[in-house]
Amino acid sequence: MWYWLREETGGRASVLAQRAASEGPRWTRAVEAHPPAPFAVIGGGKRENARSSSVSFSTVVAVLTLTLLSGCTLFAPREEARLKQATVEELTALLSQREAAIQTMKGLFSAKVRGGIIPIASRMEGALYYRRPNAMRLRGFTAVGSELFEFVQADDLFRLRLPTMGRVLSGNPSDMSEMGKLARPFQLSVWAMGGVLGTGTIAKDETVALVEEGDRYRLEVFGPSPNGVQLMRRRLWFERQTLLVVREDRLTESGAVEATIQYEDFRMIGVAEAISSAGDGRLLRPFKIALEDGKGQGSVQVTFHEMIPNQPLTATDLAQVSLR
Repeated sequence: MWYWLREETGGRASVLAQRAASEGPRWTRAVEAHPPAPFAVIGGGKRENARSSSVSFSTVVAVLTLTLLSGCTLFAPREEARLKQATVEELTALLSQREAAIQTMKGLFSAKVRGGIIPIASRMEGALYYRRPNAMRLRGFTAVGSELFEFVQADDLFRLRLPTMGRVLSGNPSDMSEMGKLARPFQLSVWAMGGVLGTGTIAKDETVALVEEGDRYRLEVFGPSPNGVQLMRRRLWFERQTLLVVREDRLTESGAVEATIQYEDFRMIGVAEAISSAGDGRLLRPFKIALEDGKGQGSVQVTFHEMIPNQPLTATDLAQVSLR
């Protein structure tokens, strides 16, 4: 009995022995009233506990292993999307297909202007109307709906109406000198809208060269200068996963960057009447356009809220498109 007490209580056995000696038979009877379990039972309990502990440990190890494995799966690097291969001829054909896919366009957008690039307002709401091949009408409004401008370009003529200034300017798109400081912002606006309308096709007098840049293709577009020398006019960057144009540089005759245009947030806007942008019946267009002026005069951010392609335009929509 004393051995068992010492086994279970360690250093307290001497204290219990002293108490038993002092209290005599009463203490002995109390201890005997609760005799220890037989050794075989105690040993079995220990084996059960050991088995239970082993099972618990195995369970914990299994859970940790699964967690680590799932963690490896979650954080494993994603397989890179397959980059498409394309030739100069294929990319040039894509540009032509995307232009032909849009017969008409109607859109609503917001614009943020920085740096005074458009001296009319820094924020505006706008409406776009387009009819292939080259009739376009842009209207700008204040946040409360007051008209800021109307810019119309058709064939080889343009007209700019400024209600707030009481002015109407017109001329040839290739020579907007009559517009003064207003010429540049509206020329930049026409370039920016080209990415939405798909009007940046390769002209007959232009040649192209293709450069591979990792996950992008760069298409360099050359055209004749006044003295007959072929100069680089534009650079187009195609994302190789989708073959969509995500950036465009407009260059001066000296080769300096005149404007950089970024195209983002491509969305499906309808089914193309001709071959689609993605080749599978979808018509994708960028809903965000960011334009940086190469001369450091400012930037324009255009966010489209709605685009309606290939729907008949009403007489009101096109009332002032024809300039003749």
